[in-house]
Parts: sequence; structure tokens; C-alpha cells
Amino acid sequence: MCVGGIASKGQLRMSFLRWAVVTVPLILLLGFVSGRSVPVGSENGWYMALAKPALDPPGWVFPVVWTTLYVMIGVALAMILNARGARQRPLAVGLFAAQFVLNLLWTPTFFGAHKIGASVLVIVAMLILSIAATIVFARIRPAAAWLMVPYMVWISFAGVLAFSIGQLNPDAETLAPASHTSQML
Repeated sequence: MCVGGIASKGQLRMSFLRWAVVTVPLILLLGFVSGRSVPVGSENGWYMALAKPALDPPGWVFPVVWTTLYVMIGVALAMILNARGARQRPLAVGLFAAQFVLNLLWTPTFFGAHKIGASVLVIVAMLILSIAATIVFARIRPAAAWLMVPYMVWISFAGVLAFSIGQLNPDAETLAPASHTSQML
């Protein structure tokens, strides 16, 4: 029941759930589309031909981790979107959106264009923006910031992995022509 313009706990919970029902599937969908925009992992002959560092996890780890992380950051975003009246909410959402756009660009840059150096720069920019978003999230909803931490750890690991692959394969761009076909069709 709303008394004097103040929402009840139940109303606030329902508002959060409405946001989460939008943000989590949207982030999962966009992540899936990015991941299927070009051949990845074992479906990508170029990637399979690359020398990989010992820290390269088995292929099945990536979809499991990314799905989990996308759910977590989707919930974090829903928490921030639900924080009506928070002065820094527009900044938090803007920083989140900017880092997520870079997230979506990484797969086509690395697996499609075979631009390892550029993909590392994308990850560095993504990490900087996600740190900034997380700091602003913490000022609004600390729990939302904590939900971002595993994501930042994973993209840091992905950056180290991509950099290591680049070091092991200085001629990586020339191993195979860039892939421009979508796995979605």
C-alpha cells in the first residue's frame, strides 16, 4: 500500500522484479547475439589454429561463465534502474551501457576480425568503464556493485588471456581471412 507517496516494500520489490524481467533477458539476448555473430571457440578455425597459454580454460567454461555473469550484471542493472530518485542513476546507467557496448564488440573484434591487439584495447576500455560504473553503483546500491565484481574479475582474466594469445601468435591476423559471416542465420 502506498501511503503519502511512499511505496511499500512489496511495491518496491515488484518494481525491481519488473526491471529484472527486462534487463536480465535483454543482456542475455544481446550477449548471445554477439557470441553468435561470428564463429567462436571450436567453431572458429582461426582460433583453433592459435597457440594458447596454459591458462586457457576448456571451451565449455565460457558459455557457463558468461551466462552466469550476464544474469548477475542484469540484476545489478535492474537494482540501479529501480533506484528512482538516485541522483547518480543516469551516470551509472550510462557507464554500464558504454561498457556493455564494448562487451558486445569484443567477440566480433577478436573472433571475427582477428584483431587481438584491438580486442585487448576493447577489454581495457571495458574494464575501466565497468570499474567506473561499479563505483557509481556502490553509491546507489552497494549490492549492485558487488554483483559487478565477478564480471570485472572475468574480463580482467579475458584480457590477460587475449594478451597472452597475442604474445604467442604475433602473426595471428594473417593465419586466416577475417570471418564476416553470422552464426545466427
